[in-house]
Amino acid sequence: MLAGRHVGLKSAPGLKDDLMVARLAPGTTVAGIFTKSRCPSAPVEWCRAVLPGGKIQAIVVNSGNANAFTGNAGDVVVAHTVKAAAKLVGCPRKQVFIASTGVIGVPVPPGYIAASLPKIVSELKPNSWRRAAEAILTTDTFPKGAMATARIGDTQVTVAGFAKGSGMIAPDMATMLGFVFTDAKIPARVLQTVLKAAADKSFNAITVDSDTSTSDTVLLCATGKGARHKPVKSARDGHLKDFRRALEAVMIDLAVQVVRDGEGAQKLIMIDVTGAVSAQSARRIGLSVANSPLVKTAVAGEDANWGRIVMAVGKAGEPADRDRLSIAMGGVPITAAGRVLDDYDEAPVAAHLKGSQIHIAIDIGLGRGHARVWTCDLTHGYITINADYRS
Repeated sequence: MLAGRHVGLKSAPGLKDDLMVARLAPGTTVAGIFTKSRCPSAPVEWCRAVLPGGKIQAIVVNSGNANAFTGNAGDVVVAHTVKAAAKLVGCPRKQVFIASTGVIGVPVPPGYIAASLPKIVSELKPNSWRRAAEAILTTDTFPKGAMATARIGDTQVTVAGFAKGSGMIAPDMATMLGFVFTDAKIPARVLQTVLKAAADKSFNAITVDSDTSTSDTVLLCATGKGARHKPVKSARDGHLKDFRRALEAVMIDLAVQVVRDGEGAQKLIMIDVTGAVSAQSARRIGLSVANSPLVKTAVAGEDANWGRIVMAVGKAGEPADRDRLSIAMGGVPITAAGRVLDDYDEAPVAAHLKGSQIHIAIDIGLGRGHARVWTCDLTHGYITINADYRS
């Protein structure tokens, strides 16, 4: 069950919801991935500490304040919140997970969130997905949700979730939070394996501005309350294949929505890298291109300046050969074997750049490694939003 309500943490005008609670059935298993920032928030540190228990019954998330870089005061807020939530839900404290997003370095009164929990817990409903998703937003312009079905053996199960993120997005697991739920019955250790694999193809394959948040948290919860299915013992079980597909589809959907909603963004950019020496190398090259301000501003200006892509490939620090590099945009070949094609016509590329979905294809020509990453253009809107973030 879910609920969202306004408790006064957001400073923006209007009564926007800024607290979300999810209540899960006893026995629900959990997996999580978190920011690799060396300056993580107090909620991230709490979640890391309790994740090995593998069980979850409550999630409490606030927006408007990151509860990061607040010293011991942040830990006290988490402790008060966990204690109150555990009492209200009737579960051990280690089965309460916390997440926060918003302004860094501003302490919250110790019991502020805890005091708001009785009211919101009384409002929990099975179908409050949208309000819950809206309660965790910061600079986002729309809530982000996705759902898919899968079969484990002969039994249908559901995977559904929501996420937030718009700026400070370069997950290295962004201000990014994601919560995904399934009614399947899956052990926590298996959930952790499949979550990590899906994250590498979704949340870890997007970037808006190359900045990794202090608060990144993605949780995957399996309630086991769906129809009984063939037991899952390992992530390698053949009957788990379709579930892994559905989980990946939901997480990619959410991740792409985050990029599409990048602060000030007008264009979604998909970058396919092939021919690298490994998949890891291809991903690093793709993110080098995706994070390049010069590439992103060229796309924003609808300028077919493919030379900036060459630059970004070269600076990635990965194996590359100038004389084997091939580039295409919008399906139009531009370079091959290290030089621009004799019959290259920029007009169709320029036309492609006027659209809202941009495709860049890069072949390194050295191996079989491939990866896909997503980013967005960089506009004046990004500067405006972030210059005024605390105003």
